Formats: sequence, C-alpha cells, structure tokens
Amino acid sequence: MTTNLTLIADPEPLSAAALAAAIFSAAPSAPACFTSSFQLEDMVVLHHLLRHWPQIPVIFLETGYHFPETLVYRDRMAAEWNLNLINAMPLTTVAEQEASRGLLYIVEPSACCQARKVEPLMRSLQPFDLWFTGLRREQSPTRAGLRKIEDHTTPSGKHLKKISLLADWNWAQVEAYAALHNIPALPLYAQGYTSIGCQPCTTLSDDPANPRSGRWGGKKLECGIHTFSQKSE
Repeated sequence: MTTNLTLIADPEPLSAAALAAAIFSAAPSAPACFTSSFQLEDMVVLHHLLRHWPQIPVIFLETGYHFPETLVYRDRMAAEWNLNLINAMPLTTVAEQEASRGLLYIVEPSACCQARKVEPLMRSLQPFDLWFTGLRREQSPTRAGLRKIEDHTTPSGKHLKKISLLADWNWAQVEAYAALHNIPALPLYAQGYTSIGCQPCTTLSDDPANPRSGRWGGKKLECGIHTFSQKSE
C-alpha cells in the first residue's frame, strides 16, 4: 500500500523546501530513500531532505564504471554530511560481466544499464514507500512532463511515491542554491561535463539545449532507472 500524501492538495506550486516539509508532516514515519549520482542537483535535494530525514538512505548505483572523481567526491560528501550511504551493487562484477558478455556498454548499452543500474535499483527500492530523486524537467526532453509527485509501480508490483523536489528548477537555480549554501560541486563540472554518469558512456555535451546529449554517444537519453517503473496517470 502506497503512503498517502493526499493532504498535499497540489504539490506543483510549492517550493522545494515547502514540499519537503509538507511530505514529512504528512508521512513522517514512511520509509523513504533518495537515489543519488552525486551531481549538483542531487546535493541540493539532499540539503533539503537532511533537515527532515537526517538518516535517509542515499542509494548510489555502484556500476563499477564510474569516473574516479565521482567516487572520491561521493566518499568525501558521505563523510562530511554523515550520509547513510547505500552502494547498490550489480549481481556480477565488471570482470565477470566482461568475461561473459564483452564490453556490453559498447555493443548493447541498454543491456549494460539494465544489469548494472536498473536491476540493482529495483532491488534497493523494495523496502521504501517514498522515492526522492534529483530529476528536473529541464534536464532532457524525456523529462519535460515530470510531476513533483508521481505514483509508480515497479515490475515486481511495488507501489511508490516518486518525488522530484526540483522538477521545476533550472540549472541557474541549482547553481545559485549551491553557492548560497556552500555546497561543493563534483569536480567534473569544471571540465565541461553537464551530465555525469558512467565514464565509458559520458562525453562532453555538444548541445547547449540538452545537457544529457553527451550520454551514450547521443544514442539514447535515459539509462532506464527512471523509465522501468509504470507511472499512474
């Protein structure tokens, strides 16, 4: 049974801070988690969440293919912010996968994402009723219709409230909030990256209007972790 947030009549006009507070007020004991790739919007969301859920599980999809800079930054922020970090692991190591299936991220990137991101996430979400994300409408054409609170059902039948506090924020707002609150950014931004995932599948964006155009060689825009669940209309 999904946690009831009907007391929040319309979340769309609420600010990120007001929405986080309203959700905590409506469901203070609901099992909640946050999925984070430690990009800047994720850190802004975390800054909001920790005021109400200081020990909220922070799920990081440890694919085995991340930039070294991402892992160093993850560990730094986990220590500095005392995060309840959960590294969600695939069922096979990188060595095992490459031995049996080759460089899957080249020959079949969607299958690689399924094995190393989607499946571990599905397992990790099972205990939770509230799933917070760092998604924003501006990030990609595939996210333009994002709502701040959505009802989702995973393939296992698990029902979740998927919550995107920053759905209506633009990048300038993210940067301004981080600067105001002295939130350090993942160093890869300084190298020109605008969307950061696994190292083999991340290049510099060549489309200023689409920050995710540097992902997967432009062949796709989503890894699957935000499309595997069924959204209720």
